[in-house]
Amino acid sequence: MKNPEIAKLLRMMGIYLQMKGVQFKPQAYEKAAYSIEALDEDIEEFIKKNGKEGLKNLPGVGESIAEKIIEYLKTGKIKELEELKKEVPVDVETLTSIEGVGPKIVYKLYKALGIKTIEDLEKACREHKIRRLPGFGEKSEEKILKGIEFFKQGGGRVILGFIIPVVEELVSYLKESGLAKEVVPAGSYRRKKETIGDIDILAVSDKPEKLMDYFVKFPEVSNIYAQGPTKTMVRLKIGLDADLRVVPEESFGAALAYFTGSKDHNIKMRELAIKKGWKLNEYGLFDKQEKMIAGRTEEEIYEKLGLDWIPPEMRENRGEIELAMEGKLPKLIEYGSIKGDLQVQTNWTDGQNSIEEMVEEAIKLGLEYICITDHTKSLAMTGGLDEEKLLKQMAEIDKLNQKYKGKIKILKGAEVNILKDGSLDIKDEVLAKLDFVGAAIHSHFNLPRNVQTERIKKAMANPNVDCIFHPTGRVINKRPAYEVDIDEIIDYAKKTKTILEIDAYPDRLDLKDEHIRKCVEKGVKMVIDSDAHSVLHLGFLDLGVSQARRGWATPSDIINTLAYDKFNSLIH
Repeated sequence: MKNPEIAKLLRMMGIYLQMKGVQFKPQAYEKAAYSIEALDEDIEEFIKKNGKEGLKNLPGVGESIAEKIIEYLKTGKIKELEELKKEVPVDVETLTSIEGVGPKIVYKLYKALGIKTIEDLEKACREHKIRRLPGFGEKSEEKILKGIEFFKQGGGRVILGFIIPVVEELVSYLKESGLAKEVVPAGSYRRKKETIGDIDILAVSDKPEKLMDYFVKFPEVSNIYAQGPTKTMVRLKIGLDADLRVVPEESFGAALAYFTGSKDHNIKMRELAIKKGWKLNEYGLFDKQEKMIAGRTEEEIYEKLGLDWIPPEMRENRGEIELAMEGKLPKLIEYGSIKGDLQVQTNWTDGQNSIEEMVEEAIKLGLEYICITDHTKSLAMTGGLDEEKLLKQMAEIDKLNQKYKGKIKILKGAEVNILKDGSLDIKDEVLAKLDFVGAAIHSHFNLPRNVQTERIKKAMANPNVDCIFHPTGRVINKRPAYEVDIDEIIDYAKKTKTILEIDAYPDRLDLKDEHIRKCVEKGVKMVIDSDAHSVLHLGFLDLGVSQARRGWATPSDIINTLAYDKFNSLIH
């Protein structure tokens, strides 16, 4: 699937154009990249079916971008991008991933100091060369160094949500070969971690060598590290390693448990086996005489060790094994169980589709309700709505509710900006007319911890605020969470009956799993939202379900698992 590859190239085009000060085009490339990334079928198949005109119907894709996508699929290159790379030979992807380092800064640093890589940038900061440049200073130098440290902590891991289509395509490709009885992804991907370092796939096959030959011919393979009858390691074009292991059928369950992890969970499992005088490894569970007791399925291994089967998302050795011994594992929220999406942006602000288009897509996905939450006026970069425009939007939603009566309920909402002092940027009398109000921080990320905490609490104290959207403000691999006392926020949410959001957008997943677990323990209600800015993003809801499951959430913890009438009576 070339979608992630093409999205990456479009983003790079946008970055280079921003460097050169070109207006408007960079935003179009970014929009187009999001559209391609979120497309649920391979871009080549999509073009075969829909042609160039169909491609131009995707949000952000105009004539010029459509031509470049087709050019890349035909030739493997985008001529204009190659020329831009020669003109400014820098590692733009890595450098612009550092917080506070935008395309124009990258260009300025290249011109002034010849900085091409993250190593060059770190060296220049440590030698205090940056602070001497016009428009920079000691603080900006320190901020860049902090950004570099944060980037390094990511360790080259890729965001789960953006890699799912590639993993699914690889698994389908192997299954279609007819050479494997079982093909299952394992590792941190199966545990649905926020980011993954590589792709581990397990298979059962009577023809392992033929399967390995087929695997290395996967179109997205760029390099073969090693190929053997039981294990083959490759590099994919998207910059991620993938390993395929073929295991005996009688050991498949043991291997799946072992390679799913986590390491700490596996150690605890092995300790349980040792206490019984047994041995557990990737080949099976064995007694003292080396006779296999279990191994074909995960379930039988857990059962022999006196445990209920533990969902992969819980396998982190955080108390799940003890609960499984007692038969007290929580019944986790199920995939596909979200009935309403409560954070949806439209082309009234920075979304790519109309309200009606978002509604039509939500109906296709089987949602019972959707809340339109465009940004508000103080977020000028999104064209945020003021009170007058919000009232106009409410009137349009009333009309659409008449049109779609019996098919879906459209709620009137807003993503209201929390100002520096904790007040909101929309008057209370207008907020009171909305069905659902989400409040969020979009500025002043660097306030002291106690000030930031009080700022959010002040917003929560407003009786019109139903929910705090993306409560910690982090962007995975890009921006750390702002300093906030999350325990105090959760306690205050309980006191004010404020809902906290699990933002399912792939690079947010905010709340984190550990925060979700705290909400579950304290009885604080949550919602899972897509934070959609396009019809293509509405499909992200199950990523939020993954995150909720990692935080041990049950359906009763997530209130938009409820049908509309029950949900509505709960929030009013």
